[in-house]
Amino acid sequence: MRTSAEPQDRYEYPAHWEADVVLRDGGTARIRPITVDDADRLVHFYEQVSDESKYYRFFAPYPRLSAKDVHRFTHHDFVDRVGLAATVGGEFIATVRYDRIGAGGAPASGPADEAEVAFLVQDAHQGRGVASALLEHIAAVARERGIRRFAAEVLPANTKMIKVFTDAGYTQKRSFEDGVVRLELDLEPTDRALAVQYAREQRAEARSVQRLLAPGSVAVIGVGRAPGGVGRSVLANIKDAGYAGRLYAVNKAFPEDQAEADGVSAYRCVRDIEGPVDLAVVAVPAEHVPSVVAECGEHGVQGLVVLSAGYAESGPEGKVRQRALVRQARAYGMRIIGPNAFGVINTAPDVRLNASLAPEMPRPGRIGMFAQSGAIGIALLSRLHRRGGGVTGVTGVSTFVSAGNRADVSGNDVLQYWYEDQDTDVVLMYLETIGNPRKFTRLARRTAAAKPLVVVQGTGTAPQGHAVRATRLPHATVSALLRQAGVIRVDTITELVDAGLLLARQPLPAGPRVAILGNSESLGVLTYDRCLAEGLRPSRPIDLTTGATPEDFHRALSAALADDTNDSVVVTAIPAIGEASPKDAELAEALRSAAAGVPGKPVLVVHVELGGLAEALSAAASTAPQAVGKVSGTEGGAPLPPLAASLDRSEPRGAAERLPAAAAPPSEGTRLIPAYPAAERAVRALAEAVRYGQWRRDAAEPGRVPEYEDIDEKGAARLIAESLERGEGLTISDERTCELLAKYGIKVRRGLPAPTPDDAVEAARALGYPVALKATAPHLRHRADLGGVRLDLADEEQLRRAYAELTELFGKPEVLRPVVQGMAPRGVDTVVRAVIDPAAGAVLSFGLAGAASQLLDDTAHRLIPVTDRDATSLVRAIRTAPLLFGWRGSAPVDTPALEELLLRVSRLVDDHPEVVAVTLEPVVVAPHGASVLGATVRLAPPPARDDHGPRTMPAY
Repeated sequence: MRTSAEPQDRYEYPAHWEADVVLRDGGTARIRPITVDDADRLVHFYEQVSDESKYYRFFAPYPRLSAKDVHRFTHHDFVDRVGLAATVGGEFIATVRYDRIGAGGAPASGPADEAEVAFLVQDAHQGRGVASALLEHIAAVARERGIRRFAAEVLPANTKMIKVFTDAGYTQKRSFEDGVVRLELDLEPTDRALAVQYAREQRAEARSVQRLLAPGSVAVIGVGRAPGGVGRSVLANIKDAGYAGRLYAVNKAFPEDQAEADGVSAYRCVRDIEGPVDLAVVAVPAEHVPSVVAECGEHGVQGLVVLSAGYAESGPEGKVRQRALVRQARAYGMRIIGPNAFGVINTAPDVRLNASLAPEMPRPGRIGMFAQSGAIGIALLSRLHRRGGGVTGVTGVSTFVSAGNRADVSGNDVLQYWYEDQDTDVVLMYLETIGNPRKFTRLARRTAAAKPLVVVQGTGTAPQGHAVRATRLPHATVSALLRQAGVIRVDTITELVDAGLLLARQPLPAGPRVAILGNSESLGVLTYDRCLAEGLRPSRPIDLTTGATPEDFHRALSAALADDTNDSVVVTAIPAIGEASPKDAELAEALRSAAAGVPGKPVLVVHVELGGLAEALSAAASTAPQAVGKVSGTEGGAPLPPLAASLDRSEPRGAAERLPAAAAPPSEGTRLIPAYPAAERAVRALAEAVRYGQWRRDAAEPGRVPEYEDIDEKGAARLIAESLERGEGLTISDERTCELLAKYGIKVRRGLPAPTPDDAVEAARALGYPVALKATAPHLRHRADLGGVRLDLADEEQLRRAYAELTELFGKPEVLRPVVQGMAPRGVDTVVRAVIDPAAGAVLSFGLAGAASQLLDDTAHRLIPVTDRDATSLVRAIRTAPLLFGWRGSAPVDTPALEELLLRVSRLVDDHPEVVAVTLEPVVVAPHGASVLGATVRLAPPPARDDHGPRTMPAY
């Protein structure tokens, strides 16, 4: 960073260009502007570069930089001459610079919009994606400074640098002159460039998490000399889980001659370890963490799991300490899980890492789990350990992350990892907060298209340890946007596990049609009623009577599955009086074999206090644990105690929870039948699976953003720029609002001011009768219920009478601000809004106008840009939508015209980030056409960077 008092030529130091980035190999680097204080760093960096790389940069042998070179490469005006450096540990590992040029390649200033760009990457860091990251950032800087094209000259043998340019996704031209490849890049972002950027982001962030979850070596720092304590407990957990890599115990208080701790190699300092350390688990007091991080960074440790508390969760001083921790770790290229973390778990047989406070290793399986809270993490692991608190026939955990304060690694990072993880089929996440909802929604949409993502979301109150972006959207709106992105949104941990276990091994239902069968008529009817309440389409329950045998269940289930009118089957079962428990195993086998005959439809079981069946279903599905030698926490194969006590003591604790914690994962293709202790839990999980299945089918055929030939995007841009130059940075005038909307084919019915009755009459003559007279004062605007509107005024007499009534009721004309407007065709009054939320991004909203809709919060939302399918679903998503389609004999309105209006508003906001809010109220949708009677538009300067900008890690 710049510390010198020497001024730059033209601009102050642009601090917003500073950014931390994740590189291709999962390490991190800091990108920042080069300043006059970097002369020594630049010289040292250049000395580390090979002669070949120097030759490629300068096209000639260039062993060292002259004083003139150093001055040139460190003095920038941050407009026409800009240099950026990628740093690790405060030292340069790569540089990039651009110089604005004019015709003939001579140095120039604005309005010249072309610049020459050149890179230099230290040989030891080539292949890490440093140049690609620098290109993204220098291109964003150039666009900010009015540069639209980059020119680069590269030697043909420098294939790596040519590939950096050609793979970036920008529109480009390539030529060959005088033995040099000349490349010209158009810096206007393209869909391909954005796709390349997102793909690189995904690979880099996934790799950074993979290094934390599958390390080849682990050092636990803070292992106490006596039994007990966090460090010693974690060391024992890692060791007992059978960790496949190298394990070290570290404590500076160890005697110099101590070689082991609990059978693990012991060291006083990480630097004393001869081999590499991939992951350090830090369990020392917060005041000692900085020295530990420095030792780890100097030793080349790749990542940290910081269990230590005393950070942002403890108050203002802790927040300062947490920021310093993140900055220090990133300076060394390390990523952090934590602080105040519960830990990480990976059950893969070639890893078997339990670097957490969980005393037992969870069962291996196909579920990835993320929790910010340690307490919630314990509860989730406990539910799965006990077969989901009464739910059995389940799979186990692939990986588990409890991120604590998530100062660095967040749910977004782990989601990037799970997206491509072949060992994870279902993702369960408990999110107390969402730090970057815009990015989370983007990642969730992509992940949900490949595998189910089930989320419990906090109510919006952020714990002290979490830094989150402020959002103006209600919690319910954010939840709706998550559902739009394919997230299975549930409310409780119980629902999280219930849905996850159904999705882990059962196929997605093809539709909402449900068959119900069982040996209890009452339980069948209860299940039927719950299906109706959840929007499913159940058939009448089939009562097999209490005397039903396993063979009866098998025949009935086989028939229900073979019936093409059923998409899924719920089996209800109660214990038969006098029946012996072995019958449970027979029933489980009967259900399993019937389900195996039609593997494409999901089967669920609702059982009442039938622990034997729950255990038998698991055994029948070949998931009962098999002895594989002595497992941690067992003696001679004796059962393990529960991982942790359940948070919900009301749940039954049956035989399932007595099963050992370690088990071989189920074989591929095994049909695991989940069993639920209550009908409402089973049906709720099934309903979520049905909705998710429908979302997957819809996502397979995404809509499109229509092109409208009458849109004048450039004209709108000019009008917006003029408005901002004039200082109209908030709500623009009615005249400019109408003009701007007209550029996008949105016509607003003209309203003429009427400060006197005579003016009102004159306005009516200009517009033509019939007309409406409206009070537009802020306290009366859009409040027809207060009587500030008079409609269908057919002549001058009626207009003057209405004018007198309004002034008598509400006061003088200067208070009322009356306007005269031509009458629109009768229809349904609606409201269309678009807003740029700082956290969620651009959101389009729709609802009916009026107090009832506001009171009931009957508004639907979609993320911008909106597709034609989004617009269609948005109109139908509100509860009062039947009013648009001929409810109770009324005439249906022109919903295609309404959908087109929504799409045009979406295009306006998406094309112009300066448009931060649009309100169209009311929009009267008639049987033919839609009329916009009122509109407001707010403008603001666009942000320097957004989610489409260069890759960056969250600022801290």
